[in-house]
Amino acid sequence: MFEDLKPHLQDLRKRLIISTLTLVITFCICFSFWEVIFDFVAAPINKALSKDTINAKLSQLAILESVFVALKVSLFASLTISMPVIFWQFWLFIAPGLYKHEKKVVLPFVAFASMMFFVGVAFAYYLVLPVVIENVLLFGSGKFEGNISADNYVMFFTRLIVGFGITFELPVLSYFLALVGMITDASMKSFFKYAVVIIFVIAAIITPPDVLSQIFLAIPLIGLYGISILIAKFVNPASLDEQDSQDKEI
Repeated sequence: MFEDLKPHLQDLRKRLIISTLTLVITFCICFSFWEVIFDFVAAPINKALSKDTINAKLSQLAILESVFVALKVSLFASLTISMPVIFWQFWLFIAPGLYKHEKKVVLPFVAFASMMFFVGVAFAYYLVLPVVIENVLLFGSGKFEGNISADNYVMFFTRLIVGFGITFELPVLSYFLALVGMITDASMKSFFKYAVVIIFVIAAIITPPDVLSQIFLAIPLIGLYGISILIAKFVNPASLDEQDSQDKEI
């Protein structure tokens, strides 16, 4: 049994090494201009802090905090840049188990997966983050004077942005599962009420501990689940018997 798994483990090792090397190389490049990346990361909160009604500022509150901030923003940037390569390696790992016609979708898969990740990142950065900063992170700052840790903000930022990027892969995951015959549009429809609960639980885990950001993540995910049903219907439509069974449950 181990001999049968050995080629797969060797291939997995190869894909992990390539992905890791890509991360390391891009990290070294990003670290060389981490200040530019930090300016981009801090732009939303600096814009909010520039208002006269807010008595707070982004500060270094601990020894070596600036070093950790530089490392974290560089890691965030390198992970974002490396996602297409990571998706590519993931596809190459699972491709041997697919049929010939399924292997041909490698380029659309990598392109779509990368696009959805960047869409999630952009959605969080430009739409969600400013609202969360205004209503959660800086709540009460007009009454209190305070210093916001740059390191804590970067952690908050990374968790929110990467969380959105990863969860926006739902249509891609649905496409893959439908492609290999694990799900159909009927099965996804019947699972919808449970999916809504799971989506809110995932949103609570991924996002910072506030209701606003959780709702901002959950609502798009529910919409993406609906899109995933359409994708499954196109890729692996339910049989008539399965469709009739699903209709009876409803």
